Order: sequence, then structure tokens, then C-alpha cells
Amino acid sequence: MAEESFQEKTEPASDRKREEARRKGKVARSVELNSALVLLFGLMILYAGGTVLASGMADIARTAFMRSGSLAVNAENVHALVGGGVVRLGMLLAPVIFGIMVVGLASSYMQVGFVYSPEVLRPTFDKLNPFKGIQKILVSRRSAMELGKSLAKVAVVGMVSYWAIEDVIAESPLLVDSDPVAVMGYLGSAAYGLGMKAGLAFLVLAVADYFFQRFEHERDLKMSKEEVKEETKSTEGDPAVKGRIRSIQRRIAYRRMMADVPKADVVVTNPTHLAVALKYDAEEMHAPTVVAKGADLVALKIREIATANSVPIVEDKPLAQTLFRSVEIGQEIPEKLFQAVAQLLASIYRLKHATQTTILN
Repeated sequence: MAEESFQEKTEPASDRKREEARRKGKVARSVELNSALVLLFGLMILYAGGTVLASGMADIARTAFMRSGSLAVNAENVHALVGGGVVRLGMLLAPVIFGIMVVGLASSYMQVGFVYSPEVLRPTFDKLNPFKGIQKILVSRRSAMELGKSLAKVAVVGMVSYWAIEDVIAESPLLVDSDPVAVMGYLGSAAYGLGMKAGLAFLVLAVADYFFQRFEHERDLKMSKEEVKEETKSTEGDPAVKGRIRSIQRRIAYRRMMADVPKADVVVTNPTHLAVALKYDAEEMHAPTVVAKGADLVALKIREIATANSVPIVEDKPLAQTLFRSVEIGQEIPEKLFQAVAQLLASIYRLKHATQTTILN
């Protein structure tokens, strides 16, 4: 086992290992890509419905202030006023929250599809072991990559945001003579532009992170040659056992084949290299059937059994070669060989009939 643990993992993961990893929740998913898409689409949703959202919140505040002046100050009235405002605010924000939720779910589904893995939530000692956690944070290769990714994210998004803010600062003196509505509109547009630029920069990093996560996932799933061998044994069976079973099956088939040779009508030979035994029963068969065939020693054994059981042996090299190559044991001969085999069987039947007549006379 110690040797196996140090084996280099060079083989691609099998379908079984991929399915097992997926069942355990180990998939190639980038959390950064989810965050970037939620940020961008969330900004778009807020920008598209910003006017409606702002007017709705203003109406909620106006209604609350107007009613508060005419209500007695007690717990029941305060609860009713706050509860009504919270319900209206929730209904106002529901489309925004729902839209962001749909974007997050769609992003996860596009990356890994539907994954249900209760094993992720199952408590294990490794998850509770602080030394394991410290080792993952300080020593592991993945933690170093995550640190580098976080630093790159802060640097890139920070630079883009700084450049966007510089543009806003440069244009801000033009707002001195503007009315409050124009100032608020400009600030809203500037905030949206800043958020979109930062979000797009974040999205570029997130896409790169997605491909990195896929690379790391494939790297983690790789198997050693010993693991591939063990998995093959567990799924398809031990090759030694399978070979033993095939050997037994061949012996059984050989004995069954040799038992059918005495029932044959004729054995066609090559003359010594090949032997094919044919049988024809007009009541049970549509065409003559190959009941045994073999080459070299098997052909010799077929001829010996045929001779011992008075089965005619006929030398016909082309016919023997064609039957051996194109017809399996238990199969009827093809139509193109009907005439040749029919002539052969007819001559055998005539010979048998002549022999029987001579014996009777």
C-alpha cells in the first residue's frame, strides 16, 4: 500500500471515478464566476428598475411618516406600521431578489448541471481536525493558488475601479450649478458605470478561474496505473479468473462439438489442415448446418471420430476453406454454397444407397 500511495497519477479518470467524485460533490465549479455574473446582472436589474424601486421606497417612507403623525405611540401601532412597511418593501424588492437568485442558479447549472450530494454535509473527522485545516491553508498547492488569485482579483478590480473613479472626480466640478435631481441622477449613472467596469474586470478573472478549476479538477481525478488495474478488476472481474472461465467454456464447447461429429452426414477436409462437419435434416433444418469445425489437431480429431463412426470424409479444398471462414458452428450454410453442398450430399446419399443395396444383395 505504501508503494501505491507514491505512484505517479498519469492516467485519465475513468467514468466510474468521475461519477463517484460527482456524487461526493467534487465538481469543477468556480465560485468567482457565480459572483461575477450575479454582480453584473444584479447591477443591470437595479439599473433597469431603479426608478421604480426609488419611487416605491420613497412612497413607503412618505406613507410611514404621514401615518406616524396621527397614530398613538404604542406597541400595537408601531408593530403594524413597521410590519406594513416591511411587507411593502419585500414586495418591492422581490423581483430584484428573484432575478439575482435565478442568475446564480443558472450560473451554477451551466457549470456543473444538477448535483445533489448529501455527502458534502456529512460530518467527518477530517473536517473537524484543526491540524488538517491548518495544513490545507498553509501547505497545500491549492491554498497558494487561491492566495494568488485573491491578490490578482484585488489588484485588477482595484485598478479598474480607481481609473473609473478618476473619471468621476474629473467631471464632478461640472455639477456645482446643477439641481439635486441632476446630481442624484449623475451619481446613480456614475455608480452604475463604476460597478459595470469593476464587474467586467471581475468577470474576466472569473472565466480564467473557471478554466483553472477545471484543470485542477482533472488533475485531482487522475489515476495511477495500479488504480486503473484495481478498478478494472472490480468492474469487469479479475483477468485471471475471466481467463479461467473462458478456458472452461472452450473445453465444454469442444466436448459438445465432438459429440455432434458422429451425427454429421459428411466431413469436408482441406485435406489435413481443415475439417468441417455438416448435417442436414430436411424436417428440422432449412439448410445444411455446420456442427463441428477445426484446424490442425482439432481437424485431426474430427476426422478420427468421423472414421470411427463411419461418417463419410470428402476432400474439397475450396469448399472446406469457404465453410471454415464464413460459417460458425451451429449456423446454416449461406445460400451461395447451397449448390456445392447439395451436390456433395447427393453423392454421399447415392453412395450410401448403393452400399446398402450391395449388402442386401
